[in-house]
Amino acid sequence: MTGIAPSSTWFVTGASRGLGLELVRQLLAQGSNVAATTRSAERLTAALGDMADTGRLLPLTVDLTDESQVGSAVERTVERFGRLDVAVNNAGYGYLAAVEETGRDDVRDMLDVQVVGVWNVLRSVLPVMREQRGGRIINISSVLGLTAVPGWALYCAGKFALEGLSEALAAEVAEFGIKVTVVEPGYFRTSFLTPDSLALPAETSRHYPAVRAMVEDHIKLQGHQLGDPVKGAAAIIARATVDDGPLRQLLGSDAHAYATAKVEALRADLDATAAEAPATDFPQA
Repeated sequence: MTGIAPSSTWFVTGASRGLGLELVRQLLAQGSNVAATTRSAERLTAALGDMADTGRLLPLTVDLTDESQVGSAVERTVERFGRLDVAVNNAGYGYLAAVEETGRDDVRDMLDVQVVGVWNVLRSVLPVMREQRGGRIINISSVLGLTAVPGWALYCAGKFALEGLSEALAAEVAEFGIKVTVVEPGYFRTSFLTPDSLALPAETSRHYPAVRAMVEDHIKLQGHQLGDPVKGAAAIIARATVDDGPLRQLLGSDAHAYATAKVEALRADLDATAAEAPATDFPQA
């Protein structure tokens, strides 16, 4: 498959706000068919306004952690549009807390969306794409899927898992003509840092004042993020039209700076342990 045509069919999760909503807007404007999943299809259609009236939009209320709901949504997409070219795993939310403050249910809820929900989508869309002998999976990760900072441990855990899943998936499905792209945005000026999208722990500890300060700084950052979601969505769509290219798509100069610093730190660790690493090997015969 040599890229995705403008009149293709997209399946987008987390479509009612932020980058997902902007992606749906641009896809509809360019003539694509869009099956858009959200926890509230009414909120999605209200956000789209007149654009929601097009016959090329299929709004779907889906709990991504429910495998049967996801499977039904994919079936409805194929029945409506005849094929499925691109699946975008975009649903997610932020969570800011120290590891010690992060409760069991918080962990399960985050990983259910960030990992289990993605896996549910993949199990449903991959058979369709294999039969077509082509398609593209776009997994929206974060630069925090490459590097970690204090207070973001749970969010990073989900995104790190998504990165590993995506790398393995890309190698598994290449023979079927299915491409995989991992998108790693920096801070974008969406609602991600608002109470609708950002979760906080039920109880906090006095032992982590630096985490509390970080949370306050991030809430103040809302509305001043560097990334433009209109440009971000356009970049994602443009990347999907190109058959060849890198697995990862970094969005934002801040994301590139964070990722570069991580690579340099990893290289320093590798260099520092190069001499001692072979010490645990069996002797060569």
